Amino acid sequence: MLFFLFNGIIIFAQNGSVTITGKIIESGGSPIEFATVLVGDPATQEPITGTTTLEDGSFTLETDASDFYIEVSFIGFAPRTIEDPAAVNGIIDLGTVSLSEDSQQLDEVVVEGQVSQTQFKLDKRIFNVGTDLSSTGASALEVLNNVPSVNVNIEGTVSLRGSQGVQMLINGKPSAIASEQGNALGTLTADMIERIEVITNPSAKYDAEGTSGIINIVLKKEEKKGLNGSVTLNTGIPNNHSLGLSLNKRTEKFNLFSQLGVGRRTFPSDNETENRNLGDGTYITSIGESDKNETFVNVILGTDYHIDDYNVLTLSGHFAYEWEKENSDAVFSIFDAGNALTDAFRRRELTTATNPKYAYELQYKKDFEGNEDRSLLISATGNLFAKDQSSDFENTVILGDGDDMLQRARTDFGQADYTFKADYTHPWAEKYTVETGAQYQINDVENDFAISDFDGSDFIENADLTNVFEWVQKVLGVYGTAAYEGDKWGVKLGLRFEDTDVGTVLQNTNERNDQKYGNFFPSGHTSYKINDDLSLQAGYSKRIFRPRLWDLNPFFNIRNNFNIRTGNPDLQPEFTDSYEVTGIYKLGDLSMNLGVFYRHTEEVVERVVAFEDNVSISRPENIGTSNTTGIEFNAKYLPTNWLSFTNDFNFSSFVREGSFEGTSFDFKGEQWSTRLTGKVKLPADIDVELIGNYRSGFRTFQQEISENLFMDFGAKKKILKGKAVLNLSIRDVFASRIRESITDRPNFYLRDFSRQGRFVTFGISFGFGKGEAMEFSGQKQF
Repeated sequence: MLFFLFNGIIIFAQNGSVTITGKIIESGGSPIEFATVLVGDPATQEPITGTTTLEDGSFTLETDASDFYIEVSFIGFAPRTIEDPAAVNGIIDLGTVSLSEDSQQLDEVVVEGQVSQTQFKLDKRIFNVGTDLSSTGASALEVLNNVPSVNVNIEGTVSLRGSQGVQMLINGKPSAIASEQGNALGTLTADMIERIEVITNPSAKYDAEGTSGIINIVLKKEEKKGLNGSVTLNTGIPNNHSLGLSLNKRTEKFNLFSQLGVGRRTFPSDNETENRNLGDGTYITSIGESDKNETFVNVILGTDYHIDDYNVLTLSGHFAYEWEKENSDAVFSIFDAGNALTDAFRRRELTTATNPKYAYELQYKKDFEGNEDRSLLISATGNLFAKDQSSDFENTVILGDGDDMLQRARTDFGQADYTFKADYTHPWAEKYTVETGAQYQINDVENDFAISDFDGSDFIENADLTNVFEWVQKVLGVYGTAAYEGDKWGVKLGLRFEDTDVGTVLQNTNERNDQKYGNFFPSGHTSYKINDDLSLQAGYSKRIFRPRLWDLNPFFNIRNNFNIRTGNPDLQPEFTDSYEVTGIYKLGDLSMNLGVFYRHTEEVVERVVAFEDNVSISRPENIGTSNTTGIEFNAKYLPTNWLSFTNDFNFSSFVREGSFEGTSFDFKGEQWSTRLTGKVKLPADIDVELIGNYRSGFRTFQQEISENLFMDFGAKKKILKGKAVLNLSIRDVFASRIRESITDRPNFYLRDFSRQGRFVTFGISFGFGKGEAMEFSGQKQF
């Protein structure tokens, strides 16, 4: 009786359960991984059970329902529904189910996937690079020039709200790729960048480095399941050719990601200088041109290993290599007090360099069950950068009694940076969050620089112009923050302590300069939501600018023997207290952001120019204090669904107080800039973008920087249902962007001018793959 009872239960259970099997493929025959197979209730249209397909497109699932339908779907494809499927011996075999692409659905995905070009968060602004049409084929430095409040001059110096001392990060961490040396950011192209975060008032969680704030470049890293990829090809004039390839493979446990970029670029430049001695009336001019050629390769490889649902281990490496070749040709003319030409010579330069860069990171992230916002993040990163450069200079006399001259310069540079970091985030009671962590950073740099003169038979090293300079900096930081975020009001307070140990050695003279200091860096942020359309934010942070190698190294650059820049090994760090209040308001199709900021800086670093025998030497010095008050305004207006306008306006007024060697450095100044962007959606899936920029002139104590007015243009057209995009960009349409500085003092006058000109680039991007890669909207998905 027990046997027949137990056997009957088994038979009853088997009769009530149905097994469903099958295989899902594209209309072209390729299997679709991660397609959704749903069993639904016909009466309520609610799902009963479901599964996703394996790598070969197959699936198996079971259901106890007696009345159901089966739906097969996948993003970018028209769904298939099987009504009243028939079971044979408790099995429903659907066989091979083919899905066809749905162009209408694809278009909807593309539109919904678009994001605003600039987004505002509590303590940062996010600039989404993929929406900037004029960035086609551009380097990271050129992309930064399109970010509100950020400026990059022709020499590659980055400033924020008109102030230098910006901390550059890659994926939230210091990197050799973000180094100031060797135009390192030039190896990153716009296609590799997902977004740029501008943090003007960082919380205590971030490094205290950077008196004007932090710029964080976040590289693309796809995690969509399946095999995804994209390829981008750019070509332009002057030489701007690049090929980019990104691939991503996501399985249940591993996410493999990679990027490859190769290219060649040329940066031609027209240059002029003038050194005038107002005491005796003599002066020297130079007029010439140069072209810098870069050939580069950039490789990123990495993997995420999902140990389980709450633990992920990431290992990644970044390798970049540059071959540089620069030619310059200039004529130097020497005039007497009567404007008569007395001497002239032609100076030619050929510089070649190789710049290998390595970056690697091991990261562990732990999430916690039951609290998705609680996390522990531990990472170790290493960055290595080297530069092997040689320059040959040839002076040929055109007029006068001078002799022809040959010179040679050699640079052997090496930098190693290591960062060890741990961050822990613990939210509780839904509205409270505590963060704590620590970071230890080591910077070890050596620069071997030598100048040699030709004596007729050999090059003889000039001991007076040769040095080996070492710089080692170690910074230990610990922090803690606490935050409350309610429905209307939020506040976040933090405190960071950093212990700094710096040592420099000038080996030629065995001069040492060791400094050790510790500092507290408080921060505070608050926000209040008045209504759905109006909110207010306020923030405060204390920042530091630590002098870097080129600020400290007393080296000489002989590219122009009449205009010399040198470092100062005795330079002290700057300290800045930064305050800002921001209002964000939305009125129909118009959204606005208005902010007021104030910065007080102690031990301001400024270059002081000395002039003797028509030779100028600039050297950084600590001079007094600076107080800067500014206004920042951003607005976006969408009058129709095919037209939009974005405006960014920045104004700052500064007051300097200080003295140096008995000379007063007290002065006042102001500067402002504005940027207007217009985007138009045309028929045939064509988008056009025009960007107008104006940057006013401004002055430092000794220099006056000229104004700039220039325009960029961008256009794109989607093809192949949005999976491919054609791009055209023209940067500096009217070739009007210049860099000009004038130093006008009682006893001397200096002028330095350069212009690079117009850049035209055409590119095509194509996305491919399985899985959610079909959401590709024309920008690289890595």
